[in-house]
Amino acid sequence: MWADIINASFAMLAGIAVLNHCRTVIKHKEVAGVSILSTAFFTVWGVWNLYYFPSLGQWWSFYGGLIVVFANTLWVFLLIKYRKGE
Repeated sequence: MWADIINASFAMLAGIAVLNHCRTVIKHKEVAGVSILSTAFFTVWGVWNLYYFPSLGQWWSFYGGLIVVFANTLWVFLLIKYRKGE
């Protein structure tokens, strides 16, 4: 149980960190030097975790994963929307 809560805490903090990236992009309306493919990979991995964590009974990690997937999905959208030079 403790391992699940610790993992979920890291996931939630990661989601908050990604949302901070999103806030900055929305403010500046510009993105440069960030790989969309890398972020998309971590988004897909997060979607997989939304299946995987419940299969292990790790519900706290599942809820933390929801935050990460939401934040990464928004981040990918913003990276596409605000690519520099387009």
